[in-house]
Amino acid sequence: MPAPTEFLTYIDAKADVFIKRLADAVAIPSISGDAKHRKDVFAMADWLNAQLKQLGVDTQLVDLGRHKMDGEDLPLPPAILGRIGSDSSKKTVLIYGHFDVQPANKSDGWDTDPFTLVVDEKTGRLIGRGSSDDKGPILGWLNVLQYHHENKLPLPVNLVFCFEGMEESGSEGLDDLVRRESKKGGYFDGVDCVCISDNYWLNTRTPALTYGLRGLSYYKVTISGPARDLHSGVFGRTGDILIKGVDEMVPRADEEEKAIYAGLDYSIADVEESAGASIALSADKVSVLMGRMREPSLSIHGIEGAFSGAGAKTVIPAKVSGKFSIRLVPPQTPEAIDPLAVYKQDPDLTREGGSIPVTLTFAESLGVNVLLLPMGRGDDGAHSTNEKLDRSNFIEGSKLLGTYLYELADIAKT
Repeated sequence: MPAPTEFLTYIDAKADVFIKRLADAVAIPSISGDAKHRKDVFAMADWLNAQLKQLGVDTQLVDLGRHKMDGEDLPLPPAILGRIGSDSSKKTVLIYGHFDVQPANKSDGWDTDPFTLVVDEKTGRLIGRGSSDDKGPILGWLNVLQYHHENKLPLPVNLVFCFEGMEESGSEGLDDLVRRESKKGGYFDGVDCVCISDNYWLNTRTPALTYGLRGLSYYKVTISGPARDLHSGVFGRTGDILIKGVDEMVPRADEEEKAIYAGLDYSIADVEESAGASIALSADKVSVLMGRMREPSLSIHGIEGAFSGAGAKTVIPAKVSGKFSIRLVPPQTPEAIDPLAVYKQDPDLTREGGSIPVTLTFAESLGVNVLLLPMGRGDDGAHSTNEKLDRSNFIEGSKLLGTYLYELADIAKT
């Protein structure tokens, strides 16, 4: 059952309205990792909750408790649970997304104010923090809802929503909620599958279906040395830092698996075009892709206590704190449903290099398949400066989300 032609036409006709709504969402600096912006994450929850209610969704804001961030006791933003449709003859799909964003300041290197959506008419880019990760995809679902609400048409499936405001900070508090509500009689009881749109195409050309994610272990390490700062010319190079055994934990890829990466529509040029610089460590496409998707990676995110101002200061700090993470790669082979109907080409099947903390919790607690259905492109710059979502991906992606629901409705309910 393909999506009605009227639906596809409606999405095109309402494009400017949808982009305006995205601008309103981007304008709320809902940075979960910054205590100063915690009130903005709450404001974003209220805004999104009101949008859902206007479109006929029965919602509730769920208190997730409190937590400590860098020693400060803070309330966790509420999760938004929503439901529309209760037809037992239809499938029930759980939609997950997050309304918090990464930190962003113009001084970081943004060309424009990160919290003012800029529509680049020449390139079609919608530039602003959260446009691609993950406010644009969430609003894609709202675009689908709006068509059915305004035209007083039933959805092809029942929808359950779970939107959170702490994904960029480890989804604190959400696992307990998911496990609780997945039990018999809980809010998620009866869900047939889960769909998440919080990932990206591999490149800028080919749509993708994602069948695996890397996990994430995040660390803060504090190193204390001498009682005072020392001259680096006298005391420098006192030892090495080595982490052994990380790569050895991961089974090597066989030739059959390597062939999957070799066949993907991607090149070293795509890597460097997305990054805006020549950064690939190898000219071998397969090894670069495996490093991005299936191999663990270690990233250093910041160091506190060391000199970071302009100029040079040649001292060894007496105490520094470093924050780093290791992306983990447990075996994951969930089946994915192929919702192709919008882009008229076969999607790349990818394993995402990023992490969506609650994905495994949904899969284990509900015992159902989780589909990752990306809206954005590989060069969107999520977490980086000048994050963008292409207008075509926002509009065609909204059509894709709706089409997925219609295609899913065709599968006999078991």
